[in-house]
Amino acid sequence: MNKLAVLYWSGTGNTQTMAEAVAEGAKEAGADVSLLTCAEVKDISAFDAVALGCPAMGAEELEDSEFLPMLESIEPTLPGKKVALFGSYGWGDGEWMRTWEARCEEKGITLSAASVMANEAPDDDATAACRALGAELVK
Repeated sequence: MNKLAVLYWSGTGNTQTMAEAVAEGAKEAGADVSLLTCAEVKDISAFDAVALGCPAMGAEELEDSEFLPMLESIEPTLPGKKVALFGSYGWGDGEWMRTWEARCEEKGITLSAASVMANEAPDDDATAACRALGAELVK
């Protein structure tokens, strides 16, 4: 059975809602899923796949007090794992996600599914895309 970690930070609850949908999709696909906030992340070596969720903050940047330090701590262990990104934004055009995807590429992290973005609260389409992302990570 695949072990998936869904790691996220959420300020308004939108990215948390997305994280829960990713976890549901993975569970339905037969994965053993751990849904963790940044503060709960310790060691991810036991996981086959990791879904990372963070909203756009400030000038379309990753949240830097909790999410970014957690991300920096696990980045060296991500190459070779299935990884996918998701998050919500309230302005701009998703630049933070493109920057995050480029960062992953620079670190040797291969993304296994298309990133999912939601403008504000995830609508039905974004929720379905999150569920599909979770299922894709456990294939």
